Amino acid sequence: MDYICILIIQVISSIAMLVLLAIGLAIMFGMMKVINFAHGEFIMVGAYTSVMSVNAGLNFWLATFVVAPLAVAFVGFIVERVIIRHLYGRIIETMLATWGLSLFMIGTVTIVFGNTVTGISAPLGSISIGRFSNSTYDLVLIVMAAALLVACALFLRRTNLGLIARAAMQNADITAVLGHEPKKIYCATFVVGAAISGLSGALIAPLTGVSPGMGLAFVAKAFITVICAGPAVIFGTGLVAAVFGTVNTAVTFVATPVFGEVALLLSAIILLRVMPKGLTARIMRKAL
Repeated sequence: MDYICILIIQVISSIAMLVLLAIGLAIMFGMMKVINFAHGEFIMVGAYTSVMSVNAGLNFWLATFVVAPLAVAFVGFIVERVIIRHLYGRIIETMLATWGLSLFMIGTVTIVFGNTVTGISAPLGSISIGRFSNSTYDLVLIVMAAALLVACALFLRRTNLGLIARAAMQNADITAVLGHEPKKIYCATFVVGAAISGLSGALIAPLTGVSPGMGLAFVAKAFITVICAGPAVIFGTGLVAAVFGTVNTAVTFVATPVFGEVALLLSAIILLRVMPKGLTARIMRKAL
């Protein structure tokens, strides 16, 4: 029974990790159709910001929930103004530009911090479940992933600002006629997605090594999750993360982490083969 409890916690934690990795990209790609290959580097900058802030003596929670999101939001604002704004609707150019941005960010961080792995310890200690123990911080990640999903869904569906953002993504011309500037909405949406990516990076920093190339390990999982989500961007991201997280953790427990990653990829291939438009394409065509 103790083993089953630990397994359940690990499964939910894996799901939460996928949600955190994908939720920022879900806003950028799922809503705006911006293929941001530098998404992993946004996560990396959030992680580095958190680590540097904590090492400088700042409270961990303040560094995680305030400093890191604001820092990456600022980076996202600069990127949107300088690069992305000129490439909306031009998918190939956006892919090349953000790929180049990814390489530039990795190179810059490597020059500044070196090609070494750093990190911070997870706070809150551990909890005991019979003969086993599990990090309490895993529960924080689970709560935060759920909170982000619910907050994004409520904002987009229940607020005027969310309605305006959705309208701008669907029909910019009509939104402009109604008195709202689409470019400002695009910029704000991109910055929010960047800030959430920074928060995600800060949250996962205590559990993973922080290095210049860490984003490369995350961006593939994030894209797979968002692409398989379908038109219901937020709900679909949570649903697909639940499927992939369960498969990944279950196979990892039975075999090895390598087979767990392979199982996740095979699950994505099968899902897209059966449902080319995503998991939620048939049940929530217009939902977010």
